[in-house]
Amino acid sequence: MAEQLIPVEELNEEQARAELERLSAAIAHHDALYHGEDKPEVSDADYDALKRRNDAIEERFPGLVRTDSPSQRVGAAPAGIFSQVTHARPMLSLDNTFSDEDVRDFVNSVYRFLGQLPDGSIAFTAEPKIDGLSMSLRYENRKLVTGATRGDGTTGENVTANIRTIGEIPDTLPDDAPDVVEVRGEVYMAKSDFMALNAQMEADGKQTYVNPRNTAAGSLRQLDAKVTASRKLKFFAYAWGEMSEMPADTQLGMVKTFERWGFPINPLMSRLSSVEAILDHYHQIGLKRPDLDYDIDGVVYKVDRLDLQQRLGFRSRSPRWATAHKFPAEQAFTTIETIDIQVGRTGALTPVARLTPITVGGVVVTNATLHNADYILGIGNNGERIREEGHDIRIGDTVIVQRAGDVIPQVLDVVLEKRKSDAEPYVFPSKCPVCGSHAVREKNEKTGKLDSVTRCTGGFICKAQAKEHLKHFVSRNAFDIEGLGTKQIDFFFDSEDPAITVRTAPDIFTLRERQEATSLTKLENIEGFGRVSVRKLFDAIDARRSIALNRFIYALGIRHVGETTAKLLARSYGSYAAFEEGMKQAGSLHGEAWNELNAIDGIGEVVATAIVEFFKEERNRDVIHRLLEKVTPEDAEAPQASDSPVAGKTVVFTGSLEKFTRDEAKARAESLGAKVSGSVSKKTDILVAGPGAGSKLSKAQELGIQTMDEDEWLALIAP
Repeated sequence: MAEQLIPVEELNEEQARAELERLSAAIAHHDALYHGEDKPEVSDADYDALKRRNDAIEERFPGLVRTDSPSQRVGAAPAGIFSQVTHARPMLSLDNTFSDEDVRDFVNSVYRFLGQLPDGSIAFTAEPKIDGLSMSLRYENRKLVTGATRGDGTTGENVTANIRTIGEIPDTLPDDAPDVVEVRGEVYMAKSDFMALNAQMEADGKQTYVNPRNTAAGSLRQLDAKVTASRKLKFFAYAWGEMSEMPADTQLGMVKTFERWGFPINPLMSRLSSVEAILDHYHQIGLKRPDLDYDIDGVVYKVDRLDLQQRLGFRSRSPRWATAHKFPAEQAFTTIETIDIQVGRTGALTPVARLTPITVGGVVVTNATLHNADYILGIGNNGERIREEGHDIRIGDTVIVQRAGDVIPQVLDVVLEKRKSDAEPYVFPSKCPVCGSHAVREKNEKTGKLDSVTRCTGGFICKAQAKEHLKHFVSRNAFDIEGLGTKQIDFFFDSEDPAITVRTAPDIFTLRERQEATSLTKLENIEGFGRVSVRKLFDAIDARRSIALNRFIYALGIRHVGETTAKLLARSYGSYAAFEEGMKQAGSLHGEAWNELNAIDGIGEVVATAIVEFFKEERNRDVIHRLLEKVTPEDAEAPQASDSPVAGKTVVFTGSLEKFTRDEAKARAESLGAKVSGSVSKKTDILVAGPGAGSKLSKAQELGIQTMDEDEWLALIAP
């Protein structure tokens, strides 16, 4: 990790709430890059560490679990390129284990849950974890009808046409197969095919690809199925979704049935009964890993008997009967040639090491993240040393680079014996390298600690921030303007021609009229454009003059406001006018409007402050008001189920719920048209209290709010 954080066991409730908020935003960002854009920017190890910390805090503070918690979601929302498919059964992710002891704990937890002693009577399957793209194949009356990506676990992308180009996937099933079958597995590209493709790309003078996983994902998302067909994708089957009949009663039996139906299955899959046998199989697969013609990043263990899987059931986003045992990250040695500073959309100054090229895990690495100023110095936020000897990182150092399936690896440590005698400590800039504004580390007024990130104070006068903000504005989950990607934004932003320049979001929507009003520079005459492409671009811009409220809010680029938070805000306020007025009223950071913002379940004080401060800035308000002259945010749809006894009411859940998980309770309430809040106020209609309910229950009783236990709640919402 980039910094030493307060240990979970030392967090107080306020610190835990802020940390869960930070972790939720960070993990959502990385999920979107990995699952939605196939462009991860952190290592698997760093990502897993974020999730483990989130889970540990939630376990210690169950009352603080957020609606947008990483423990409550899978993957990322599907991209807008393809039509969407709602999975008949969710495609959930697996919990991860990282050590032999973790595996022992997993096996023992299975026995404990089932009320048995670990006597070896329960068998597990163990198979390689393929580093590819999860896929669900639906057959009806034994014919393939749909191929869909995992997406966010509930909704994926319809890539059926491309799936049909994969020769290993059968179009029809045998006559004895059930009427409805969903076979799930992994689409991947063999290492040999990847190397051959890159050799051809290089011979053609084209840019080569980074790794097989991203190449497979990108190939499957081609609009032209002929391109997909040319990429020689492959498939391994290992799971299932909806089945009208179950052809076997064990995990291994189901997978063998898939093989009989014509699907490839992994030959290294085994059925094992003891922890020792499971771990030995893991280590044997690890030894074979370099020689396999496909990338793997671990081994997956599953309880073999399906009736036991049924009894074990699921946590909020993962099964209790399965886990993934991850391999350690791959490492190599190289030299830091220089350190560059990149400025992001929120002004964050991120140091990046430019490396002497080195191959790590089959990928040539030239850049690595150095996280922040503290990481370079070798200290954490509390002053702790984060490297064994407390040394810093300097230009010219020989370093250990770690990569675990990521695009931008990290510098793990320094080989001090090879440090040059004249190597000087790196001085982190105090001014933005782009605009020259002061770069500062903000202080948390409550904890008195400095933020780990150094930020440019220039705001929109900083070209780097302004440009990155535009790229965010047109991104897939914001305005998603076809034909206006990173390359085009760079061109329009850097242009000095008033008929072409785009420096703020409103400029996008005046581009057509400026072009039509000028007799000088015409886009269609500029290399890289053309009459047809310009017309399509203008049409795509016009198609976004009306947009969903949650997308509009997300596109504004407010710090800490991701897709999930934008949806919460849109649903809570209903219209943009109400949202902006609410933020204006909440500007004092106290009073009814402020309390209402903080009461939204999933919106904490850190996020609320960031939103309010964003709207206090006059330049931000000016950009938004000019944008509203060209764009209309649609009002959020009102919840359905108006005949429900809780429709339109605000509900708060508190205490340790026993009849259902907090996630289930919230989802059910919202499906009935209720609004779920995280705190009690005068606007609360119902408080549902489980065992251990404390201050929220007391406050509800003081305010005369209707309170009930779980049984009374279930009776109220019963059909």
